[in-house]
Amino acid sequence: MTAVVFEIDQAHAMADQKVPGHNRWHPDIPVAVEVNPGDEFRVECREWTDAQIGNNDSANDVRDVNLDKCHMLSGPVGVNGAEPGDLLIVDILDLGPVPLEEGPAPGQGWGYTGVFARNNGGGFLTDYFPDSLKAIWDLHGQQATSRHLPGVRYTGITHPGLFGTAPSADLLGRWNDRERALIATEPQRVPPLALPPNEKDALAGTLAAGSPEFVKVAQEGARTVPGRENGGNQDIKNFSRGSRVYVPVWVEGAKLSVGDLHFSQADGEITFCGAIEMGGFIDFGVDLIKGGMEAYGVTTNPVFLPGNVEPRYSEFMSFVGVSVDHDTNTNYYMDATIAYRRACLNAVEYLKKFGYSGEQAYLILGSAPIEGRISGIVDIPNACCTMYVPTGIFDFDVRPSADGPERVARGACAVTS
Repeated sequence: MTAVVFEIDQAHAMADQKVPGHNRWHPDIPVAVEVNPGDEFRVECREWTDAQIGNNDSANDVRDVNLDKCHMLSGPVGVNGAEPGDLLIVDILDLGPVPLEEGPAPGQGWGYTGVFARNNGGGFLTDYFPDSLKAIWDLHGQQATSRHLPGVRYTGITHPGLFGTAPSADLLGRWNDRERALIATEPQRVPPLALPPNEKDALAGTLAAGSPEFVKVAQEGARTVPGRENGGNQDIKNFSRGSRVYVPVWVEGAKLSVGDLHFSQADGEITFCGAIEMGGFIDFGVDLIKGGMEAYGVTTNPVFLPGNVEPRYSEFMSFVGVSVDHDTNTNYYMDATIAYRRACLNAVEYLKKFGYSGEQAYLILGSAPIEGRISGIVDIPNACCTMYVPTGIFDFDVRPSADGPERVARGACAVTS
C-alpha cells in the first residue's frame, strides 16, 4: 500500500493542518517529510484557494477570492541525496479527487471552473468577459457534468496544475528581479503584469508565524502563479497518470511540493481558473539522475514524458485563428497569443449558435480536454493557431450541416450579483 507522507483533513484550512503546507516559493521553507530515491508515496492536497469557493449558484465567491493565500502547496518533500545540479525524476502514478468523501470542499465529489474578474487577474479573454463566472461540476468516476453547462459530459485528464522543486537563493533573487522589472514597465496595469512578493497571508510550512525565519520567507518568497525554472504552475494537462517529469534540483533535498489538482482542463486553461479545480491526492515515485542538469542541458525548465492515460476522443471540431484583431482590423506580426485568442473567440461564437451564452462557452473551452496547437509560425505576417474541441463531449451533433444549428435553451452559468 502506498504510504501517505503528507496528510490533509479537508475540514480544516491549510494553516490548521497538523503539518501545514505553504503558498510561497523559498529555499528556507523546511522539509515536511523525507523520502528516498526509489520510494513511492501519496501526497494529499487542498484545493488551490484553500476551499474559498463553494458549491452554489453564485460567482460572488470567485469575485471575492483572496488570491494572496494562493496556491496551497503540500510539502516540501525532501529527497535524500538530491543535490543542486541533479535532475529529480518524478513519476505521476495516480491522482484523483478526495477518495470516498462528500462535503463542502472542492474535491469532495465536486469541482468548479471559474473566471476571475479583470481586477483580480482576469483570464485569456478578459477583454470580452471581464466579470467573474463559475460552473460547478459533479464528478462521476472519470466523468464530469455540470448543472450550469447542460449538454456536455466529458472524461477528464486528471493532473496536477502545479508541482516543482524549491529555488536556490540565487534563483529566487533572479525571479524577483526580472518580475519587478517587468512590473515597472507598466506599474498601474490591470490586471498586473506580475505579482511581486507579498507578506499578506503568506504561509511557510512549519515556520512559526512572526518568527525571523518566517518573516524572511514572507518578504522574499515568490508567488506561485507562474511556471518558472523549478516547474511550478505550468498547468500542463498532459501531466497525467503515467507521466515522468525530469525537474531541475536547485537546493539540497530538492524540496518537492505539489498542489492545484485538476480533474480536467483544456490546453491553455484560458479562463485562468479554467480547469475543473479540486482537492484530492497524488501518488508520486521519485528517483535521481546525478548531475543530470548539465549532462542533458536541462537548465531552464523541466522536460517530461506524457502519460498514456487519456480520454479516447478521436473526432474534433477545429477552430482556426490568425494574428489579426478583426475588431480593429489590426495585423500583429507572428503573434501566437493573438492567434490563439482568435481561435478561442471563433469557438465561442460557434457554440453560441447552439444556445450557449458566450460565458458558458468560455467555461467549456477552459475545462474540457481540448487540444491547442501552434499550427503555423513561419508564414509572415500571420501566426496560425488551432483549438481542437472533441465532438464527443456534447450530447448533440455539434458539426455543421445543411439543416443549420439547433438552438435550444441551455440554462446559465453562475454569475456575480
